Amino acid sequence: MRRLLLTAATTAAAALTLAACGTTEPAADQAEKTSEAITVTDATGAKVTLDGPATKIVTTEWNVTESVLSLGIDPVGVADVKGYKTWDTAVPLKSEPKDIGTRGEPSMDTIASLAPDLIVATTDLTAAAVKQLREVAPVLAVKSADGTGQIDQMLENVDLIAEATGTTDEAETLRTDFEAKVAEGKKALTDAGLAGAQYAFADGYVASNQVTLRPYTSTSLIGEVNEQLGLKNAWTVEGDASYGLGSTDVEGLTDLPDDVRFAYIGSDGDASSTPFTGALAKNAVWTSLPFVKAGDVHRLPDGIWMFGGPGSMGAYIDAVVDALTK
Repeated sequence: MRRLLLTAATTAAAALTLAACGTTEPAADQAEKTSEAITVTDATGAKVTLDGPATKIVTTEWNVTESVLSLGIDPVGVADVKGYKTWDTAVPLKSEPKDIGTRGEPSMDTIASLAPDLIVATTDLTAAAVKQLREVAPVLAVKSADGTGQIDQMLENVDLIAEATGTTDEAETLRTDFEAKVAEGKKALTDAGLAGAQYAFADGYVASNQVTLRPYTSTSLIGEVNEQLGLKNAWTVEGDASYGLGSTDVEGLTDLPDDVRFAYIGSDGDASSTPFTGALAKNAVWTSLPFVKAGDVHRLPDGIWMFGGPGSMGAYIDAVVDALTK
């Protein structure tokens, strides 16, 4: 009888041990899964939790599209694919992502059909749109621009996206390469005797037969890059708080110094974006400007996105150095 009781006790203990083993293994698996989870805080203060590094990504703005591509990830959905291919050629699309609609009004149905594991947006997108997007997938919002530190914000945005996608090494490389590009460009301009040269960059457009010009002031991303290159921003107009963009007309160009180097960007695919070779070509004020007469007007190559990431800014630096040192 005692032997039977001992055997029963042994069997019960073994059963408990097996049961314990059965519950311990899933717990370990769960712990491992939890350790792989990623939680980041985005620009809106929202905590975004992912099961692991995001790989199936939708982007709602060109600058974050560029950042995702630069980190080695092909997004499955992109806002205004045609526009991106036109205005941001420094970091081209490698695949054919689904067009999710315009940058300001992405299609919720299209995005939902892609079943992304992360949507990367910017703070320019309305809160209502972001709320709808969060019903589809986690949304990581980065700050669109910051007039108090554009380059820092650009790099912080890349770092935040990298944290959510497990590509922090790639982000560090982007930062290092950008810093090297700035140093290289500054040296080239200095060697050409252009350190401290007066420089003004703008774009413009035509609407209702009226030409509007947008100066990129010292608080714009382009403006900050210019100053890091050792150029002096010649614009005296004030820019907006976020993007550092001003507004003027052709008369406003008369306030620029006579020895200014003037550069602009446009797109042959959009005639309204290149008034400098169109509407202003026969404008008496424009043609009388000293820097126009001196031939110090430089059109930079198409496809450099002025609000992009390190890739676009690197392409911009190359273009400026090439234009001013010819």
